Amino acid sequence: MPGIWETHMTFSLRSRKLFNTIAVVLALALPTALTISSADARAGGGMSSGSRGTRSYSAPPSTTTAPGSTSQFNRTYTQPGAGMNSAASAPARGGMFGRAGGFMGGLAAGFLGAGLLGMLFGGGLFGGLGGLSSILGLIIQIALVVLVVRLAMSWWQRRHAPRAAYANADTGAAPGPQTNHRSGLAGGLGGGLSGGLGGGLGGFGFGANNAPLEIKPDDYEAFERLLGDVQTAWSNEDVAKLHTLATPEMVSYFEQDLAQNRARNVVNKVTNVKLLQGDLAEAWREGETEYATVALRFALTDKTVDRNTGAVVAGSEQPGEATEIWTFARRPGSGWELSAIQQTN
Repeated sequence: MPGIWETHMTFSLRSRKLFNTIAVVLALALPTALTISSADARAGGGMSSGSRGTRSYSAPPSTTTAPGSTSQFNRTYTQPGAGMNSAASAPARGGMFGRAGGFMGGLAAGFLGAGLLGMLFGGGLFGGLGGLSSILGLIIQIALVVLVVRLAMSWWQRRHAPRAAYANADTGAAPGPQTNHRSGLAGGLGGGLSGGLGGGLGGFGFGANNAPLEIKPDDYEAFERLLGDVQTAWSNEDVAKLHTLATPEMVSYFEQDLAQNRARNVVNKVTNVKLLQGDLAEAWREGETEYATVALRFALTDKTVDRNTGAVVAGSEQPGEATEIWTFARRPGSGWELSAIQQTN
């Protein structure tokens, strides 16, 4: 039946044309895809790496510069639970009815401390309080004293703190123990009053671990400067310089990526870095460490060249743009350091 054969041959010819077309498309698209992926060879390798303290597993808020979502970390020292224990337990300690020193616990401790004062001065457990108004007045006065002393001690310690390098993110991911600024009161009024009212104030947001942080114009200038300095040190493969610009965790990732480039006998060069737009996503304080997460859109020329010949093997001489989320960290007596780089979706 010639009709069947003719149909079969027509189908075979069409199939061959279709397969040939697909093969040509794949042949053209695959090198382009490889070029695009290898072009993201700037500092950080186009990956999400580093740590954001207790917020490492929380996505930064979207901003005008980066309105989309942010990728989770591909590489981080922070474990899912280790760096978040303090943050998870903070509401329990600071809540109004928290078992471990919430507002009611602070009131109880305050009453007990006031009662002990009365006993010491011969007025009985509740002697000298003189009714509800006296109790409330005493609490307000002591709360104000505690607050003023804590602010003064915090300012004094920040002013006279010795210069120290940023701790390794593996050990510094979780906020360290808060310095007890109430130690001066402990000898006078007793730990019951100072600790109790301190817990009560914590319930209303005073002394909270993730306290908000004000970012000033000179901080933004430091962020922009670090953007260029990190890319320059990366291009020069200057690990010693990177240690002065980034946390030990981030430097370890840079070293891994540089080692991979050396194994491939290539070097990545990032030049003409210029910040085009940037805005703050969030800033906070954990213990003595301050964090600032910033969305950055910047221009750059990103190319990878052969070490021997200098021929471009990835990227191009043409300038491009990139948008990333950078997190910076700072401890007392030290400047800002790069703590994390995240990609945007």
